Amino acid sequence: MNKELTFVAIDVETANSDMSSICQIGLAVFKGEDVVDEWSSLINPQTSFSKRNISIHGITEKNILGAPTFKDVLPVLTNYLENSISVCHMHFDRVAINKACDCNCTPHINTIWLDSAKVARHAWEQCAFKGYGLANVCKLIGYNFAHHDALEDAKAAGQVMIAAIDKTGIGLHAWLERSINPIKALKTSLEEITEEDCDPDGIFANEVVVFSGSLSISRKMASGIVKRAGGTIGKSVTKKTTILVVGVQDLTRLAPGKSKSSKHLKAEDYIDKGQQAKIFDESEFKALLKQR
Repeated sequence: MNKELTFVAIDVETANSDMSSICQIGLAVFKGEDVVDEWSSLINPQTSFSKRNISIHGITEKNILGAPTFKDVLPVLTNYLENSISVCHMHFDRVAINKACDCNCTPHINTIWLDSAKVARHAWEQCAFKGYGLANVCKLIGYNFAHHDALEDAKAAGQVMIAAIDKTGIGLHAWLERSINPIKALKTSLEEITEEDCDPDGIFANEVVVFSGSLSISRKMASGIVKRAGGTIGKSVTKKTTILVVGVQDLTRLAPGKSKSSKHLKAEDYIDKGQQAKIFDESEFKALLKQR
Protein backbone atom coordinates (compact mmCIF):
# COMPACT_ATOMS: atom_id res chain seq x y z
CA MET A 1 0.00 0.00 0.00
CA ASN A 2 1.16 3.54 -0.76
CA LYS A 3 2.28 4.94 2.59
CA GLU A 4 1.67 8.49 1.32
CA LEU A 5 -1.98 7.80 0.59
CA THR A 6 -4.15 9.36 3.28
CA PHE A 7 -7.83 9.43 4.17
CA VAL A 8 -9.98 10.40 7.14
CA ALA A 9 -12.37 7.86 8.68
CA ILE A 10 -15.30 9.35 10.58
CA ASP A 11 -18.29 8.18 12.61
CA VAL A 12 -21.05 9.90 14.57
CA GLU A 13 -23.58 8.92 17.22
CA THR A 14 -26.95 10.64 17.49
CA ALA A 15 -29.24 11.51 20.39
CA ASN A 16 -32.47 10.44 18.69
CA SER A 17 -33.93 9.48 15.32
CA ASP A 18 -33.24 12.97 13.92
CA MET A 19 -30.06 12.49 11.92
CA SER A 20 -28.85 16.01 12.79
CA SER A 21 -28.90 15.26 16.56
CA ILE A 22 -25.20 14.40 16.71
CA CYS A 23 -23.99 13.73 20.26
CA GLN A 24 -20.54 12.31 19.53
CA ILE A 25 -18.04 12.54 16.68
CA GLY A 26 -14.88 10.53 16.21
CA LEU A 27 -12.36 10.60 13.38
CA ALA A 28 -9.02 9.04 12.57
CA VAL A 29 -6.50 10.12 9.95
CA PHE A 30 -4.90 7.17 8.15
CA LYS A 31 -1.61 7.36 6.30
CA GLY A 32 -1.18 4.07 4.58
CA GLU A 33 -2.05 1.49 7.24
CA ASP A 34 -1.21 3.74 10.19
CA VAL A 35 -3.43 6.06 12.24
CA VAL A 36 -1.37 9.26 12.39
CA ASP A 37 -3.93 11.50 14.07
CA GLU A 38 -7.26 11.13 15.82
CA TRP A 39 -9.90 13.37 17.36
CA SER A 40 -13.16 12.78 19.18
CA SER A 41 -15.63 14.80 21.19
CA LEU A 42 -18.99 14.55 22.84
CA ILE A 43 -21.40 17.04 21.27
CA ASN A 44 -24.33 18.86 22.84
CA PRO A 45 -27.10 18.18 20.28
CA GLN A 46 -29.34 20.79 21.93
CA THR A 47 -32.23 18.33 21.80
CA SER A 48 -33.59 15.38 23.76
CA PHE A 49 -32.15 11.86 23.93
CA SER A 50 -34.29 8.84 23.11
CA LYS A 51 -34.14 5.66 25.19
CA ARG A 52 -33.44 3.68 22.04
CA ASN A 53 -30.34 5.70 21.13
CA ILE A 54 -29.06 5.72 24.71
CA SER A 55 -29.32 1.92 24.75
CA ILE A 56 -27.06 1.80 21.69
CA HIS A 57 -24.24 4.16 22.64
CA GLY A 58 -24.78 4.83 26.36
CA ILE A 59 -24.52 8.62 26.00
CA THR A 60 -27.05 10.62 28.05
CA GLU A 61 -27.95 14.23 28.74
CA LYS A 62 -25.63 14.17 31.76
CA ASN A 63 -22.66 13.15 29.65
CA ILE A 64 -22.94 16.11 27.30
CA LEU A 65 -23.26 18.82 29.97
CA GLY A 66 -20.64 21.41 29.10
CA ALA A 67 -19.85 19.72 25.78
CA PRO A 68 -19.45 21.88 22.64
CA THR A 69 -22.22 22.16 20.07
CA PHE A 70 -21.84 21.00 16.49
CA LYS A 71 -21.34 24.61 15.43
CA ASP A 72 -18.51 24.93 17.98
CA VAL A 73 -16.58 21.97 16.51
CA LEU A 74 -17.37 22.67 12.86
CA PRO A 75 -14.02 24.47 12.30
CA VAL A 76 -12.21 21.38 13.62
CA LEU A 77 -14.22 19.08 11.35
CA THR A 78 -13.64 21.32 8.36
CA ASN A 79 -9.91 21.37 9.03
CA TYR A 80 -9.79 17.56 9.00
CA LEU A 81 -12.29 16.79 6.23
CA GLU A 82 -12.02 19.62 3.71
CA ASN A 83 -10.44 18.54 0.43
CA SER A 84 -9.86 15.06 1.85
CA ILE A 85 -11.30 11.62 1.20
CA SER A 86 -13.67 10.91 4.09
CA VAL A 87 -14.54 7.27 4.79
CA CYS A 88 -17.66 6.27 6.71
CA HIS A 89 -19.46 2.94 6.99
CA MET A 90 -22.81 3.30 5.22
CA HIS A 91 -24.48 6.60 4.44
CA PHE A 92 -25.70 7.57 7.92
CA ASP A 93 -22.65 9.50 9.07
CA ARG A 94 -22.23 11.68 5.99
CA VAL A 95 -25.95 12.50 5.90
CA ALA A 96 -25.90 13.32 9.62
CA ILE A 97 -22.96 15.71 9.15
CA ASN A 98 -24.68 17.42 6.24
CA LYS A 99 -28.00 17.63 8.10
CA ALA A 100 -26.24 19.19 11.09
CA CYS A 101 -24.65 21.74 8.74
CA ASP A 102 -28.11 22.50 7.33
CA CYS A 103 -29.55 22.97 10.82
CA ASN A 104 -26.77 25.45 11.58
CA CYS A 105 -27.21 27.26 8.25
CA THR A 106 -23.65 26.51 7.21
CA PRO A 107 -22.41 25.08 3.88
CA HIS A 108 -21.62 21.38 3.63
CA ILE A 109 -17.95 20.54 4.13
CA ASN A 110 -16.15 20.18 0.81
CA THR A 111 -14.98 16.58 1.12
CA ILE A 112 -15.10 13.40 -0.98
CA TRP A 113 -17.15 10.71 0.74
CA LEU A 114 -16.37 7.01 0.38
CA ASP A 115 -18.68 4.35 1.83
CA SER A 116 -16.65 1.48 3.32
CA ALA A 117 -19.79 -0.69 3.41
CA LYS A 118 -20.09 -0.47 -0.37
CA VAL A 119 -16.40 -1.30 -0.64
CA ALA A 120 -16.88 -4.32 1.61
CA ARG A 121 -19.78 -5.54 -0.52
CA HIS A 122 -17.53 -5.54 -3.57
CA ALA A 123 -14.46 -6.93 -1.81
CA TRP A 124 -16.01 -9.88 0.03
CA GLU A 125 -18.55 -12.04 -1.78
CA GLN A 126 -20.21 -13.09 1.47
CA CYS A 127 -20.97 -9.43 2.23
CA ALA A 128 -22.46 -8.61 -1.16
CA PHE A 129 -26.11 -8.71 -0.10
CA LYS A 130 -26.06 -9.22 3.67
CA GLY A 131 -23.69 -9.11 6.59
CA TYR A 132 -21.95 -5.89 5.54
CA GLY A 133 -22.60 -4.10 8.84
CA LEU A 134 -19.49 -2.74 10.52
CA ALA A 135 -19.36 -5.33 13.30
CA ASN A 136 -19.74 -8.27 10.92
CA VAL A 137 -17.13 -7.03 8.43
CA CYS A 138 -14.67 -6.36 11.24
CA LYS A 139 -15.23 -9.88 12.53
CA LEU A 140 -14.50 -11.13 9.03
CA ILE A 141 -11.18 -9.25 8.83
CA GLY A 142 -10.24 -10.06 12.43
CA TYR A 143 -10.38 -6.52 13.79
CA ASN A 144 -11.67 -6.09 17.36
CA PHE A 145 -13.20 -2.80 18.49
CA ALA A 146 -15.71 -1.31 20.94
CA HIS A 147 -18.78 -0.84 18.78
CA HIS A 148 -20.89 2.36 19.01
CA ASP A 149 -18.10 4.57 20.29
CA ALA A 150 -17.62 7.14 17.53
CA LEU A 151 -13.81 7.06 17.51
CA GLU A 152 -13.70 3.26 17.72
CA ASP A 153 -16.21 2.96 14.86
CA ALA A 154 -14.26 5.48 12.77
CA LYS A 155 -11.05 3.48 13.20
CA ALA A 156 -12.94 0.29 12.34
CA ALA A 157 -14.26 1.81 9.11
CA GLY A 158 -10.69 2.75 8.23
CA GLN A 159 -9.51 -0.79 8.90
CA VAL A 160 -12.22 -2.14 6.59
CA MET A 161 -10.94 0.16 3.88
CA ILE A 162 -7.34 -0.96 4.39
CA ALA A 163 -8.30 -4.65 4.42
CA ALA A 164 -10.30 -4.26 1.20
CA ILE A 165 -7.39 -2.53 -0.55
CA ASP A 166 -4.98 -5.23 0.63
CA LYS A 167 -7.32 -8.05 -0.42
CA THR A 168 -8.23 -6.76 -3.87
CA GLY A 169 -5.26 -4.64 -4.87
CA ILE A 170 -7.75 -1.92 -5.83
CA GLY A 171 -6.45 1.45 -4.66
CA LEU A 172 -8.29 4.15 -2.74
CA HIS A 173 -9.05 6.39 -5.72
CA ALA A 174 -10.12 3.41 -7.84
CA TRP A 175 -12.58 2.47 -5.08
CA LEU A 176 -14.02 5.97 -5.29
CA GLU A 177 -14.90 5.45 -8.93
CA ARG A 178 -16.13 1.90 -8.44
CA SER A 179 -18.46 2.84 -5.57
CA ILE A 180 -20.02 5.71 -7.52
CA ASN A 181 -20.69 3.85 -10.75
CA PRO A 182 -23.71 1.51 -10.72
CA ILE A 183 -23.08 -2.15 -11.44
CA LYS A 184 -25.65 -2.23 -14.23
CA ALA A 185 -27.02 0.24 -16.71
CA LEU A 186 -30.44 1.24 -15.40
CA LYS A 187 -33.59 2.27 -17.23
CA THR A 188 -34.32 5.97 -17.38
CA SER A 189 -37.97 5.55 -16.46
CA LEU A 190 -38.29 5.45 -12.69
CA GLU A 191 -41.88 4.31 -12.97
CA GLU A 192 -41.02 1.09 -14.84
CA ILE A 193 -38.33 -0.46 -12.67
CA THR A 194 -37.85 -4.21 -12.78
CA GLU A 195 -35.63 -6.37 -10.58
CA GLU A 196 -32.96 -6.44 -13.30
CA ASP A 197 -32.75 -2.65 -13.26
CA CYS A 198 -31.97 -2.42 -9.55
CA ASP A 199 -28.52 -1.49 -8.37
CA PRO A 200 -27.56 -3.93 -5.59
CA ASP A 201 -25.04 -1.38 -4.35
CA GLY A 202 -27.58 1.45 -4.30
CA ILE A 203 -28.11 3.64 -1.27
CA PHE A 204 -31.38 1.83 -0.42
CA ALA A 205 -29.94 -1.68 -0.83
CA ASN A 206 -31.54 -4.07 1.68
CA GLU A 207 -33.77 -1.28 2.97
CA VAL A 208 -37.54 -1.73 3.28
CA VAL A 209 -39.06 1.71 2.71
CA VAL A 210 -42.61 2.80 3.53
CA PHE A 211 -44.13 6.15 2.54
CA SER A 212 -46.70 8.13 4.51
CA GLY A 213 -48.37 11.35 3.41
CA SER A 214 -47.91 13.37 0.22
CA LEU A 215 -44.53 14.12 -1.33
CA SER A 216 -43.61 16.77 -3.89
CA ILE A 217 -43.21 13.93 -6.40
CA SER A 218 -45.66 11.15 -7.11
CA ARG A 219 -45.65 8.10 -4.85
CA LYS A 220 -44.97 5.96 -7.92
CA MET A 221 -41.93 8.05 -8.82
CA ALA A 222 -40.61 7.94 -5.23
CA SER A 223 -41.08 4.18 -5.17
CA GLY A 224 -39.20 3.89 -8.44
CA ILE A 225 -36.27 5.85 -7.01
CA VAL A 226 -36.07 3.49 -4.04
CA LYS A 227 -36.34 0.35 -6.19
CA ARG A 228 -33.73 1.64 -8.62
CA ALA A 229 -31.35 2.21 -5.71
CA GLY A 230 -31.79 -1.38 -4.51
CA GLY A 231 -34.60 -0.94 -1.99
CA THR A 232 -37.94 -2.65 -1.41
CA ILE A 233 -41.25 -0.84 -0.99
CA GLY A 234 -43.54 -1.79 1.88
CA LYS A 235 -47.23 -0.93 1.94
CA SER A 236 -47.43 -0.72 5.72
CA VAL A 237 -45.07 -0.42 8.68
CA THR A 238 -44.02 -3.85 9.94
CA LYS A 239 -41.11 -5.37 11.85
CA LYS A 240 -39.27 -5.55 8.50
CA THR A 241 -39.54 -1.80 7.86
CA THR A 242 -36.18 0.00 8.03
CA ILE A 243 -37.14 3.47 6.73
CA LEU A 244 -40.38 5.46 6.95
CA VAL A 245 -40.52 8.55 4.74
CA VAL A 246 -43.08 11.04 6.05
CA GLY A 247 -44.55 13.63 3.70
CA VAL A 248 -47.26 16.22 4.25
CA GLN A 249 -50.16 14.68 6.14
CA ASP A 250 -53.80 15.24 5.25
CA LEU A 251 -55.17 16.24 8.64
CA THR A 252 -58.70 15.24 7.63
CA ARG A 253 -57.54 11.63 7.35
CA LEU A 254 -55.85 11.46 10.73
CA ALA A 255 -57.50 10.22 13.90
CA PRO A 256 -59.11 12.99 15.98
CA GLY A 257 -56.52 14.83 18.06
CA LYS A 258 -53.58 13.19 16.25
CA SER A 259 -50.88 15.07 14.32
CA LYS A 260 -49.14 11.94 13.03
CA SER A 261 -50.33 9.15 10.78
CA SER A 262 -50.87 5.62 12.04
CA LYS A 263 -47.76 4.55 10.09
CA HIS A 264 -45.71 7.23 11.82
CA LEU A 265 -46.98 6.26 15.27
CA LYS A 266 -46.44 2.56 14.59
CA ALA A 267 -42.87 3.18 13.40
CA GLU A 268 -42.11 5.20 16.55
CA ASP A 269 -43.50 2.38 18.67
CA TYR A 270 -41.32 -0.21 16.92
CA ILE A 271 -38.24 2.02 17.32
CA ASP A 272 -38.95 2.48 21.02
CA LYS A 273 -39.12 -1.32 21.33
CA GLY A 274 -35.70 -1.73 19.74
CA GLN A 275 -36.34 -2.02 16.00
CA GLN A 276 -33.51 -0.54 13.94
CA ALA A 277 -35.59 1.75 11.75
CA LYS A 278 -35.35 5.43 10.85
CA ILE A 279 -37.99 8.07 10.18
CA PHE A 280 -37.16 10.63 7.47
CA ASP A 281 -39.07 13.66 6.27
CA GLU A 282 -39.01 14.44 2.55
CA SER A 283 -36.00 16.77 2.85
CA GLU A 284 -33.98 13.99 4.51
CA PHE A 285 -35.15 11.53 1.84
CA LYS A 286 -33.92 13.92 -0.87
CA ALA A 287 -30.66 14.46 1.03
CA LEU A 288 -30.01 10.73 0.83
CA LEU A 289 -30.52 10.81 -2.94
CA LYS A 290 -28.00 13.63 -3.29
CA GLN A 291 -25.44 11.56 -1.41
CA ARG A 292 -25.51 8.67 -3.87
